[in-house]
Amino acid sequence: MDIIDKALKEGRYALSEYEAKQILALYDIPVAREIVVKNSKGVIPAANEIGYPLVMKGCSPEITHKTEQGLVWMDIRDDNEALNGFKKISARMNGGSGAVLFQEMIAGQRELVIGLIRDPQFGPCIMFGLGGIFTEILKDVSFRVAPIEKRDALEMMDEIKARKILDAIRGLEPVDRDRLSKMLINVGRLGLENDLIKEIDINPVIISGKRPIAVDALIILQQDD
Repeated sequence: MDIIDKALKEGRYALSEYEAKQILALYDIPVAREIVVKNSKGVIPAANEIGYPLVMKGCSPEITHKTEQGLVWMDIRDDNEALNGFKKISARMNGGSGAVLFQEMIAGQRELVIGLIRDPQFGPCIMFGLGGIFTEILKDVSFRVAPIEKRDALEMMDEIKARKILDAIRGLEPVDRDRLSKMLINVGRLGLENDLIKEIDINPVIISGKRPIAVDALIILQQDD
């Protein structure tokens, strides 16, 4: 895969968020619309193409924890905010190799996580669970060894303690489990077909209406022994 080959040639073992989501999209995993902006001249055209309100993020393979570093700005509503946000984010990146990602703002009250780890014994293993800030706190996840079928994906959903979050609750629509199943199946396929991928972390997957959409993603590559 060209994106992976390019990263390895550059001596990188982590993909940027934008690169990771390009790969996810190739595997029919729905991702938020976004544009990479590398200089201030691109700010207004990108913001207008995505549409307000939008989210701005520092985007670099060197950055894995954007929120902690103040590199995620939410609910940007006009050109002035976009220009100011671009300036501040770029400054906080200390002139590194990254750019700023302009992303549509996905509205949703429910956040999930989908991931993949490459186990030395079992190979690619798919993870599903409660996402957002609760992933590390509650560790409410289920696992399956890839490949999986739709039946397996549905079982994974039913195994987490917070499974009712997928139902129609408090006026929210039930989550599209068919779409979510395909995402889990395709993450497994992605791991099986690309031996150089060590880890995938899609967090959060925000439920917009009933549709799951990957809003952030990280892909880690295998390092030579």
